Amino acid sequence: MNSFLKATFKYIRQSDMLLLFLCAAATVFGIVLISSTTRTEGGNYVAVQVIALVLGIALYVFFSLIDIDIIAGKSRLLYILSALLICTLFLWGEAGDSGNRAWIRFGIIGIQPAEFVKIPFIIIIAQMINTYKDRRTLTSPLSVLKLAAVFGFLFVLILVSSADLGSALVYVFVFAVVLFVGGVQLRWFVIAIGLVAAASPFIWNRFLSDYQRNRILAPYDPSVDATGLDILWQTNVSKSAIANGGIFGQGLYKGSMTQADIVPQQHTDFIFSAAGEELGFAGCLVILLLLLAIIGRCIYVGVKSNNTLGALVCSGIAAMLIAQTFENVGMCLGLTPVIGLTLPFFSYGGSSIITLFAAMGIVSGIKMRPKPARFGTYR
Repeated sequence: MNSFLKATFKYIRQSDMLLLFLCAAATVFGIVLISSTTRTEGGNYVAVQVIALVLGIALYVFFSLIDIDIIAGKSRLLYILSALLICTLFLWGEAGDSGNRAWIRFGIIGIQPAEFVKIPFIIIIAQMINTYKDRRTLTSPLSVLKLAAVFGFLFVLILVSSADLGSALVYVFVFAVVLFVGGVQLRWFVIAIGLVAAASPFIWNRFLSDYQRNRILAPYDPSVDATGLDILWQTNVSKSAIANGGIFGQGLYKGSMTQADIVPQQHTDFIFSAAGEELGFAGCLVILLLLLAIIGRCIYVGVKSNNTLGALVCSGIAAMLIAQTFENVGMCLGLTPVIGLTLPFFSYGGSSIITLFAAMGIVSGIKMRPKPARFGTYR
């Protein structure tokens, strides 16, 4: 018993309890919002989210106890398993609320493979960069080509298997950030941007339907939907709900549009809009501050890790949170296209909560095992 208590107190001292508190606080806040936005629907949304929170905390502890170097040492196996997990969508993929075939369902339980693969993807890219830096070959064309191939295969696999553009774009941002933090020369970014720009007209005309093109253009060209009742309908309803809230909102469980179930996907993609109506600007500000604190903590742990791998993994996890937060809040405000990305920790989704807490556990584990200063943050 004494040894267990000593181990527990040691874990509390060494792990990142502040990060755990911030993540738990954000998730509990989200559960309250989910309770409000699904009150008229019934269902087991709150129960699922509570279970996901409990499992998430357990995974936070589990992954914080594993050295990231051990996980990264199995990067090839991680890549194979990640690809196989995404490939299961070809056989058993089902459409979720967004219409993308991105889910595998076992009764009432839904799993989103692209969510789970985000963390292995970050570790794989970080390990590759760490290895190339050790060998002093990071600037070579072959190394950059291998990195691009590893990313490109998973990116295309996600698009082909599920048509989930939202998740795929998160991978793009994470990949770019980890490469930049890892020290890949800017000339490779310029070349990549040039290739994308050159291929864009072909992709735009050959691979995107009229509906997809209009959905991308809608936030920036009102003439795409002059009536506001077609492609812009979700965005307009979302902005109206946020405007209804004013500074302090109409009150929890009292939002006129939220309680009438007018806000689209208000417990998932547009939970920020429901929060804006019921809790106002003040509530939205608390949400953003909590997310900013979590992102800032990930960056802080990475910088203090004195280790290339740890810094890269933390930066990748922070980039994942930044991308999802920016896109989700942006689409709720009508600033970015609606592509079906949830708000981290707040939106309903067991897969997302479990993945996020596992990722935060990895950050905590990096904080628990700082490397000797002689390793340097960047070699």
